[in-house]
Amino acid sequence: MDKVTFTGQGPECSQLVQGYWRLAEWGMSAQERLTFIQQHVELGVSTVDHADIYGMHQCERLFGEALALKPELKQKIQIVTKCDINLTGSIFPQRKVKHYDTSAEHIIHSVENSLQALGVDKLDVLLIHRPDALLDADEVALCFERLQQQGKVVHFGVSNFTPSQFSLLQSRLDQPLVTNQVEINPLNFDVVHDGTLDQLQQLRVRPMAWSCLAGGELSRSSNNHLTERSKRVVDELYAVAQELGAKNIEQVIYAWIRRLPSNPIPILGSGKIARVNNAVDALKYELSREQWYRIWTASMGQEVP
Repeated sequence: MDKVTFTGQGPECSQLVQGYWRLAEWGMSAQERLTFIQQHVELGVSTVDHADIYGMHQCERLFGEALALKPELKQKIQIVTKCDINLTGSIFPQRKVKHYDTSAEHIIHSVENSLQALGVDKLDVLLIHRPDALLDADEVALCFERLQQQGKVVHFGVSNFTPSQFSLLQSRLDQPLVTNQVEINPLNFDVVHDGTLDQLQQLRVRPMAWSCLAGGELSRSSNNHLTERSKRVVDELYAVAQELGAKNIEQVIYAWIRRLPSNPIPILGSGKIARVNNAVDALKYELSREQWYRIWTASMGQEVP
């Protein structure tokens, strides 16, 4: 699988990204985790997506334990991780409410923790996870510059930012934000119409697409518990899959997302290598404009105006 770049200036990443949001739920031993990493890297999926909070702050550590069994594998992967969400719960008894924190102190502390948990010397890409109403763009920019000068983070981006929030932070930076990680699937594609993807296409910045399968809603084996909207979409996905000769509707969904001219990079959420292989196989499919809009129409419940 050929590499692509987030922006015209880099960095390189794989055409699909392996997500590790649910790693703590997969029940794998360290050796099984290592085997899975090796397998998806061999398939060409070399970029991995993390966040400091995933698995209640356990997923980065679990991933790092696996990498420690074969340290040379670190040279073959690109690590993306995120920060700024402060969770509540038993491990944070001092916090009264979930909130965001983009202070330099918090970002630096999160980066240090991620480096230690992952067992690496640098992060390829650090994303601000959620828009923070108290984000001070000047403070964040200086923090990014410091982390880059120290060699701890190579590139920076954001996640779930609106166009204006993206532009504000970019206005303070000397280097381009390399991505905006946003939700894109046939049940939630607001970013197609609210200017988010228009902005990224204008800047030639590739978005990362999370929840491609709508949290599993579009990949269920039974339609019995689907909403009417989901049933319409699934039926259309099956029709298009038959036309393309695709193995399943997951492949059509990835093709539908990749058809967008901002060139989104889908994030995979499964810990099963067969499903990763299925997604890699989907790279060969391309939807026509009409096929793309048939899925759009099924989701919206009406034709375009």
